[in-house]
Amino acid sequence: MSFLDKDYREIITKAVCGKGRKFTKDNHFIHPPHKPTSILGCWVINHIYNAKMKSKKSVQISGSYDINVWYSFNDNTKTEVVTERVSYKDIVPLSVFDKNTISNQYDVMAKVIKQPNCLTCKVSKKHKKIDVEIEREFIVQVIGETKLSVRVNPNWHHHKEDDFDWSYKATDDELDHIKTDFFNKQGKHH
Repeated sequence: MSFLDKDYREIITKAVCGKGRKFTKDNHFIHPPHKPTSILGCWVINHIYNAKMKSKKSVQISGSYDINVWYSFNDNTKTEVVTERVSYKDIVPLSVFDKNTISNQYDVMAKVIKQPNCLTCKVSKKHKKIDVEIEREFIVQVIGETKLSVRVNPNWHHHKEDDFDWSYKATDDELDHIKTDFFNKQGKHH
């Protein structure tokens, strides 16, 4: 195929040129104001994140969320909820990346497959901390400009849509089978 072959056209478009997926487990240490006796509950809220190209092999996702821990203290006589905002950076390797793009500028789309969730939450033996294990999972897509070559039908001008006969008429026999009494005399449905 030559560059200007009359039967082909080159189309420049954006397409997915890279994909990746990553599951992560993280440990965070929460510092409550009182020495905890036991853990009563833990939940993760307010997750925000953004993604950008790190290299042609990976995407970096930077994010943060709030960890809320309900705990007892003073020998299980009092309770309190402690909240800490934690940040993270995940490097997602690209399992697929097409280097045949025509630009070095890429858009990155990241989607959460598994929202940050508490797996374990326990009182740490040292320094009156609470040890929280969090899981999360992302998929990413990298979108770049690429060039497609498509074959054009050389006879396309002979098959115009306007050549189709739109003047189809119903026969008297077909019209006789149409039910016209949808409404009774008062204008209500049967």
